[in-house]
Parts: sequence; C-alpha cells; structure tokens
Amino acid sequence: MITLHEVHKRDGEDVKAAVLAFGARHPFDGARPDAEPDWKWAEKHFTRLIEVIMGTAALAQTRSTDTVHLAEDEAVQLLLTLNTVPRYRCPICVKQQRDAL
Repeated sequence: MITLHEVHKRDGEDVKAAVLAFGARHPFDGARPDAEPDWKWAEKHFTRLIEVIMGTAALAQTRSTDTVHLAEDEAVQLLLTLNTVPRYRCPICVKQQRDAL
C-alpha cells in the first residue's frame, strides 16, 4: 500500500501541500502548534483511510490489485479535497473520538 511519504515524493505541489496539511492534523501530544507532526500517527490514519475506501471499492471491483490502486487514488483525492476546507479534522481522528464516547 502507498504511504504518505511516497505520495509526497511522487505527486505535484498541490498533493505535497495536502500531505503536509494532513500531517499537521496529527501533532504530538502537548506539542507546540509549529512543531513537527507525528508522522507515524498520520501514516496510520492515511492507511486506515485507504482500508475504509478499499472496503467500499471491493464491492464494485473484481481484482484485489484494482481495489488497492483505486483506494489509494481515492485517498489522495480525499486529501486534496480536505485541504480545501479550513481547519479540517482528520476523519479517522473524528471517528475514533466518536467511538470512544
């Protein structure tokens, strides 16, 4: 499965900005706002986004490799879309907080 680091390296400036913004939504606990993101946490959530999308895509696809590539592409598109929303929250973080209630 593709990683945020790979997406950041291979795609254009708009995707790079979206990856950095997604990372910024995953700060270390107690970190200053300008501190480096917790990239391990962000990476886990990006992988989880792909897995959720794969679960949906699997219903329409017959080959698992097609499903993975489709899910990866859709996850990148989601990052681009979220990056247009001011101060958005990571959907996986929101889901985990809601599930904890």
